[in-house]
Amino acid sequence: MRIRLHELDNQLKRAIAPIYLLSGDEPLQMGEAADTVRKRSREQGYSEREILDVDGRFDWGRLTAEASNLSLFAERRIIDLRVTGGKPGVEGGKALIAYAQRPPEDTLLLITLPKLERSQLNTKWFKGIEKAGVVIQIWPVEGERLIPWIEKRMRTAGLTPAPGVVSMLAEHVEGNLLAAVQEIDKLVLLHETGVVTPEQLAASATDSARFGVFELVDSALSGDVSRCVRILSGLEATGIPAPVVLWALTREIRTLCSLSREIDKGRSPAQAIATRRDIWAKRKPLVNKGLSRSSTDHWRRLLASCGDADRGIKGFSGDDPWLLLQDITLGVAGKTAIRNSRPSK
Repeated sequence: MRIRLHELDNQLKRAIAPIYLLSGDEPLQMGEAADTVRKRSREQGYSEREILDVDGRFDWGRLTAEASNLSLFAERRIIDLRVTGGKPGVEGGKALIAYAQRPPEDTLLLITLPKLERSQLNTKWFKGIEKAGVVIQIWPVEGERLIPWIEKRMRTAGLTPAPGVVSMLAEHVEGNLLAAVQEIDKLVLLHETGVVTPEQLAASATDSARFGVFELVDSALSGDVSRCVRILSGLEATGIPAPVVLWALTREIRTLCSLSREIDKGRSPAQAIATRRDIWAKRKPLVNKGLSRSSTDHWRRLLASCGDADRGIKGFSGDDPWLLLQDITLGVAGKTAIRNSRPSK
C-alpha cells in the first residue's frame, strides 16, 4: 500500500510491514523517514541489521541469500537495501519480485532509492512491493508548504517564533531543509527554549564569508591549517559563542567517526559517504578528503576532546575553551596542536 510521509509513524505503531520502500530526492526527509522505520522496528525486536549497498556491480543473489539466512543472534532483523542508482535493473527487478512474493518471517526489508520515474511505478517489481509492503514517495517541501514546515519544526524544538521569524528563516535557507534544521539547532543551542525574535534569528543566521562557523569546519576538512587559525580567531573576536563553534565541530567529528567505523567494516570511503543523506553532494569530496587522513581511534579521541572543551566552556576546568577548540580544529585538519599559533589578545 502507499501512504504519505506524515502517516508513517502511526502505521509503524499499528503493525510492522515486511517491506518498506522510501523514494525521493530530499535528503533530510529521506534520512528521517528511514531512521523512523529503523527506530520503531528496533522497539519491536528487530535488533540485527544488514546493510546492502547497490551499485552497478551488486550481486542481487546477496538479497536472496540474506532472505534465506536464519539469524543466530536475534529473532528479528532488518535488511537495509540502499539503491543509490535508482534503478534495480533486470536482475534486481527479478530479485525484488521473488522477495515480495515470499517475504521471510521476522525480517524487515527497508528499501531506499531516489525519486522513481513514472515508468518505474508500473513495473512488476514495484507493484509487487506495493502489494506486500508499504511505499512512501517523499517530495520536496517547497513554496507555501515550507512556512508551516519550518514553524512546526521550531515549535517541536521548544521555540516560539515571533511574527516574521518563520518567513525570514524560510527566505534565508532557500528551501534547503538541512540548512533549516541546522539553524533551528543553533537557535536552541543559543537560546534553549522560548520566543525567538527576528533580531535573534538575524544574529544566529548571519553568514560571514570570512568568519563563518561552517567555513571553519570545511577549512579543517580541507587541511588548511593557517586558514583555520585565522577563522577561529575571527570567530572569537566577533563574539561568536564558543558553544556554537563546539557544536559545529562535534557534529562533523561524530559523522567522521561513524563513517570511519563503516570503513573498518570493509567499505571504501566513497561507499560509506554515498549512503549518508545528511552530507550534501557538494561536500562529499571534502568529507572524503578529511576522512582519508585519520583512523577511527583519532576521531574518537577528538570526540573526547570535545567533551573537554564543553567542560572548559562551562567553567568546570581551568583550560582556555578557545585553545581547546583550536586543538580540535587542528585535529580535524590532520595536525597536532600548535598552542603558540593563536594570536594573543
